[in-house]
Amino acid sequence: MAKKQTAGRERLGDFAPKFAEINDDILFGQVWSREAELPAKTRSIVTVSALIAGGNWEQLQYHLKAAKANGVSREEISEIITHLAFYVGWPKAWSAFGIAKEIWEEQ
Repeated sequence: MAKKQTAGRERLGDFAPKFAEINDDILFGQVWSREAELPAKTRSIVTVSALIAGGNWEQLQYHLKAAKANGVSREEISEIITHLAFYVGWPKAWSAFGIAKEIWEEQ
């Protein structure tokens, strides 16, 4: 079972309460909990890939940490980013590698 997400309410609850509710309850509460349909590890790989493709670096750090927690190995993330480099661009891969390297080197 996925951990209850509260970041939306904590960071945006006063400013954008509906967005915070949808983020916490729908995206992370309902969509991410559908592990029978798509395991968390696979969902993390898809999410990380989409964030790298879009150059969404602020969100990438959180989702790379989640991917690591969901079982994506250092070797797998390295291969994923290398593969993506040919489709999303070399500079995006370099940026993603910088973030991923820090996360996988954390103890």
